[in-house]
Amino acid sequence: MEKYKMLINGELVDSESGEFRPTINPANRETVAMVPVATLNDTRRAIESARKAFDSGIWSGMNVKERAKILYRIVEKMQERQDELARIESMDSGATIRKTSMMDIPVGIEHFRALVELGEKIPTYEPLPWIDFPYISWNFVNREPIGVCAGIIPWNFPFMMAVWKIAPALIMGNTIVLKPASDTPLTALEIGRIAVESGLPEGVLNIITGSGSVVGEELCKNPMIDKVALTGSTETGRHVMKLASETIKKVTLELGGKSPTIVCPDADLKVAVDGSLFGTFFHAGQVCESGTRCFVHSSIYDEFMEMMKERITHIKVGDPLDFESTMGPVVSEAQHKRVLGYIEKGKAEGAKLACGGKVPDELRNGFFILPTVFENVRNDMTIAREEIFGPVLSVIKYDELDDAINMANDSIYGLGGAVFSRDIPMAIQIAKRIRTGTVWINDYHLLNPLAPFGGYKQSGVGRELGPHGLLEFTQVKHIHVDLSIDRSKKFWFDYIFND
Repeated sequence: MEKYKMLINGELVDSESGEFRPTINPANRETVAMVPVATLNDTRRAIESARKAFDSGIWSGMNVKERAKILYRIVEKMQERQDELARIESMDSGATIRKTSMMDIPVGIEHFRALVELGEKIPTYEPLPWIDFPYISWNFVNREPIGVCAGIIPWNFPFMMAVWKIAPALIMGNTIVLKPASDTPLTALEIGRIAVESGLPEGVLNIITGSGSVVGEELCKNPMIDKVALTGSTETGRHVMKLASETIKKVTLELGGKSPTIVCPDADLKVAVDGSLFGTFFHAGQVCESGTRCFVHSSIYDEFMEMMKERITHIKVGDPLDFESTMGPVVSEAQHKRVLGYIEKGKAEGAKLACGGKVPDELRNGFFILPTVFENVRNDMTIAREEIFGPVLSVIKYDELDDAINMANDSIYGLGGAVFSRDIPMAIQIAKRIRTGTVWINDYHLLNPLAPFGGYKQSGVGRELGPHGLLEFTQVKHIHVDLSIDRSKKFWFDYIFND
């Protein structure tokens, strides 16, 4: 069984304590590998390494084209190991090999490449209008790296989320300390190995594994960290924001969701049904922007539900390493118990279980749950209010479009959402009225690396991806140049003198 090492200051190292913990395959509860448990001193060494590397200018002072060359080497090496990374991701997270080999790894690599390419084009110089009073002056904005960044990522998309933190931080000239989730650290650690092989300077990227209470809290509080970028639950985001406030760090938070899908009466039901199922049961519902509240017009509700019950039988729950499996387990025993608890709450509050709602008998060795759909759900029920993060869909009937939009917006969250309709102009108007960061029309889950991603309300702060996401990793400096060097013309200096 492999024992992984952390990446600190350009070296692959064990933790100071020598302690390891297992990472568990959620499909069969078997140990996949052993990973180091970082101590507080390990965390501080990683931060100091990143600080030293940034302050030296070895990376921040490098021409962006030269930075990009090194980062493209990382992309090439990830492509060479694509099949291996997909298998590791499946075993570590429970994601199906169908998904990791066709989406998670290849799309993650493409996002890395696209973000580096985009970062090469972000101007560091932004001109401002010339000022001719009280004298001609030249003003401009200089875009600079923000400094030492901390990336804290979740367990649902380990490789992709590592890419979303590492690529923007590095191409914009920052250094970074990355903390992967304890349940799914392996592909992030593989990126660390690849970075060393690719010639990334020492200290520019550090990857450490350990608990949130030790590693995560130190990353948020340490004064040598300039920015924290978190993807995680809203509860975790609140805690990170509090900790980061002690030293007034910049934070970007991509948090939870309870995203609405609105199915209009004119929708193509084949597209709407399959799109709604894809919106919820992709990766067993463990996606922050999953469309877990589905609002269906009363005129098509019965037909929609009949089609949905039939189509859900085509979702094959099974061994993630079997390419025929289309849905794997949830990530851990704790998450398994949490999701089953929400299913019981749904029943207790009067929602009707349309299908699923249990553990498949033949898969009891893993953390599997059948795709679950509740009908006759009210928007005030627990299963319609709280983020379950599992394969559970609530279907809610509506009569008037305004009611659907009001219910869609009646949430503390605002991360994703979808509209299914043949009337595209009307669908766009509905999308504009939904208070959420991304809205798909007749689709779901597709994310463009050039488009911003993030949330309204308690779904987050700031954006990832695209120019908006890259600029989150920069500081803005205004430089004013007075073109006059004639003291007699600088009458404003005289405001403090009485000559």
